[in-house]
Amino acid sequence: MKLPRVPITDDHIHFDPVNGRGVDAAKDFLHAGGTHIFLVSKPSWSLGINPCCGADYAKVFDETLRVADLIAETGLVVFPVLGVHPAEINRLAERMPIAEAADVMRGGLDCAARYVQDGRAVALKSGRPHYEIPPDVLEASNGVLVHALTLAAECGCALQIHAETGPCLDIPDMAQRVGMPVARVVKHYASPDTPLHPSLIAKHEAIPLLIREHRAFTMESDFMDENSRPGAVTGPKSVPRYTKKLLESGLMTEEDCFFIHAETIGRVYGVTIILA
Repeated sequence: MKLPRVPITDDHIHFDPVNGRGVDAAKDFLHAGGTHIFLVSKPSWSLGINPCCGADYAKVFDETLRVADLIAETGLVVFPVLGVHPAEINRLAERMPIAEAADVMRGGLDCAARYVQDGRAVALKSGRPHYEIPPDVLEASNGVLVHALTLAAECGCALQIHAETGPCLDIPDMAQRVGMPVARVVKHYASPDTPLHPSLIAKHEAIPLLIREHRAFTMESDFMDENSRPGAVTGPKSVPRYTKKLLESGLMTEEDCFFIHAETIGRVYGVTIILA
């Protein structure tokens, strides 16, 4: 069966030529049939950066953009997503009080927003820790998340959320209070029951049903690209491979593929997905 030429977009992926395979891993995605990626900035500590103020995150973001340029040379279309990983609060709190750590994270998000405003990135990322944390850390983390939602609303861009497993039912109210469209708040590593926009790990068991129901969702690998954790969370080929498997089995039509990998992406992120 010869498959039609279709867009295949990974909504959340990392490439790291210093600590991982970098461009070679991106070529795996390309050769498997992938066409577009949302390249998400890695946590500061994974790049050996220890921020003391918001401006220090520029080093993280500049490295993300450097990698984006390298990957674009392969022929992939790269959309950078910049922000502050919510687990940074625990790392920072080893060196400063919780309130100060939250201030540094908000400053990092302010820095990321300037990249979006300058057209160097298409979206922001934030969230709250996905693991159990004390009430004061949760309160500080939610404050950082509200700041990220406010910035995304001001920038007119999407916001990717890294948070606990489950629907995150309180976040839509946070978004609405600051004028951020809930449909543009992306729950990374989502479950289908979230009222936010779900970005589902490739091979999620609910995908065939969501396709039949014509539900809006996107697909991601969350590939970490770290030599110490090869293939985590899933490999760079996972989104194109699973998309092709769905097409070959008849569980996804060509129209479904364009709806997931181009139309929905365009509505959420405000970008245009076209095949060159």
